[in-house]
Amino acid sequence: MLDPTKTIDGSFGKLLDADGNWLTNVTGVTANIAIGMEEIPVSGTRWLGHKPTTLKGSGAANGFLVTTNFIEKIMAIANDRSVPFFTELIVVLDDPAAHGAYRARLKNVTFDNIPLAGYEHGTTVKQELTFVFSGAELLDKINA
Repeated sequence: MLDPTKTIDGSFGKLLDADGNWLTNVTGVTANIAIGMEEIPVSGTRWLGHKPTTLKGSGAANGFLVTTNFIEKIMAIANDRSVPFFTELIVVLDDPAAHGAYRARLKNVTFDNIPLAGYEHGTTVKQELTFVFSGAELLDKINA
């Protein structure tokens, strides 16, 4: 039976940059790995089999605009002589009341848009950084 007090509260989530710095302005993160499947016709049945063939990581970090540090790093791609900005990110969920900590490392992260400007009068400026990645690993697992 589910003990509701052991469910993980997203309020304890953190995003860390490649240097281990907590990006305190980030209020939400998603990261997913899409599994590409090739359909395989199987003799003697109408059912198609499926073979995993590719992986594609993508995600987004949402939060408040506090500095232009990431925008400046991502903007390097706009200079024809600069290399694109690649980094790693660590997503942390560490609710002290839950069963344990959970960390995922996202490798070869690069951002797929540049959130150059945007605001609305009377509201706090928020920002979404969307990205792709190739490679990930769980650094900690949730204790059962």
